[in-house]
Amino acid sequence: MGQVVMDRGAGGNAGGGTSANGHGATRIKSYAPATGELIGEAPNMSAEDVRRAMERARRAQEAWGALPVEERCERVLRFRDAFVERADELIDLLVRECGKPRHEALLHEVLVAADLATFFAKAAPRVLAPHELKLHLLKHRRSFIHYKPRGVVAVISPWNYPFQLPMRDAISALIAGNAVIIKPSEVTPLIALKAKEIWDGAGLPEDLLQICTGFGPTGAALIDAHPDFVVFTGGTATGRRVAAACGERLIPCVMELGGKAPLIACADADVERTARAVVFGGFSNAGQVCISVERVYAHREVHDKLLERVVELTRELRQGDPSKEFVDVGAIIFPQQIDIAEKHIADAVGKGAELRTGGKRKEGAGQFFEPTVLAGCNHQMTVMTDEIFGPIVPFMRVSTEEEAVRLANDSQLGLNAYVFSADRDHARRLAERVEAGSVLVNDVLSNGGTPDAPFGGIKLSGFGRAMGEEGLRDMCNVKHISVDRIASQKDPLWYPYTEGSYTWFRRGLRALFSGGGIVQRISEML
Repeated sequence: MGQVVMDRGAGGNAGGGTSANGHGATRIKSYAPATGELIGEAPNMSAEDVRRAMERARRAQEAWGALPVEERCERVLRFRDAFVERADELIDLLVRECGKPRHEALLHEVLVAADLATFFAKAAPRVLAPHELKLHLLKHRRSFIHYKPRGVVAVISPWNYPFQLPMRDAISALIAGNAVIIKPSEVTPLIALKAKEIWDGAGLPEDLLQICTGFGPTGAALIDAHPDFVVFTGGTATGRRVAAACGERLIPCVMELGGKAPLIACADADVERTARAVVFGGFSNAGQVCISVERVYAHREVHDKLLERVVELTRELRQGDPSKEFVDVGAIIFPQQIDIAEKHIADAVGKGAELRTGGKRKEGAGQFFEPTVLAGCNHQMTVMTDEIFGPIVPFMRVSTEEEAVRLANDSQLGLNAYVFSADRDHARRLAERVEAGSVLVNDVLSNGGTPDAPFGGIKLSGFGRAMGEEGLRDMCNVKHISVDRIASQKDPLWYPYTEGSYTWFRRGLRALFSGGGIVQRISEML
């Protein structure tokens, strides 16, 4: 989730004054967004470094992929136990390198990763077990489906959830029998290196999980090294380039790209719960979430009360340096997002929107932008049509639910959406009409941490799915094995072709498929 860009560094902070894509830099400098202080450095790895990492990963994968899935699960759980044991270290680093509140570092990063590892370790022996496929016609054959590791999985991950997101993809890939190379964002490289330190400390195969830190060229080199599968999470513009590079090399991939999640507040929506959902869904992680509430369509009967309550709750939020105090909203991780937020607000206000609260960057040290609520918005404003990826929630009044659904679907993005109504069945029916990969009823954000369910988007929000049984199996090549039931030297479908066999097959076509044919009757019985 987020907007990792493979051809830019972390603004003026990264690379020690080098060009935006890191050319000429040997080190990446990581700065705390809440204070501006330098907190650490990471290597800017070359194409040759990446190539050698790929070679080591391939060697390590051979032995790992040969292990029974149950043994792989047991070893991944050792990694889970190790990072849970060192959770305080991870949380402290997440708070410093991302400027996110301590609660979010714990709950949205470490806990989600631990739960995902636990879920897949339990589910994988069943999900990835070979099974027989019952053929409906060729009854003289038996078919079996096997799930085999792809090989080396490249995970290109963003800066907004630098532990949870790469670990989500790495853990499922490892359990499926693959080796993994993670290319973390150059904005937050230290988190991935800490995860690698914990992995190695747990006594797990060193080359099986590797981290290639660097700028855009490092990510390009990783794809150039021909991994067997790529999982990219980031912005749509970069996703196009990554998908094109994968397509050129015929590398299968999953693209989890941008979002513009609408929230539909029906006339009977519970105002208090909906308001709290809007505030949490819009300002969690300072709005730097691809499934953030990025536009609210409130029915006219509930609009005013909902807007006023959202404004009240927003003004109560505490914002500041999470390393020094417990706050609700932390810093902006990538400084250019502040510029983007200011442009959205200027465009909206210039076209008639009302700024109800917030709307400006905070003075002093650090990268902070006030949680912002805009009223009177419409689809002529970029804040309602383009991804914000910052702490802004725009409101639009609608007259009917039909109008709300139409506007919700009037987007090139389709990752998440939300429907709030006292009538759950009615809300579910509305949810079925909203064009998105996931739609939550009377809730926000939670599916991002639900390993049981597939996660991904439609339209320009990407393709493929992470998590769920689908996501786990996607980490595998599917192999079909077909075995004969009866030993025979000759098959009636083989040569020679004769007029007599053709006549029999033609009669068989009608017997099997026409009207109440045999195949249809069998299908009806099943």
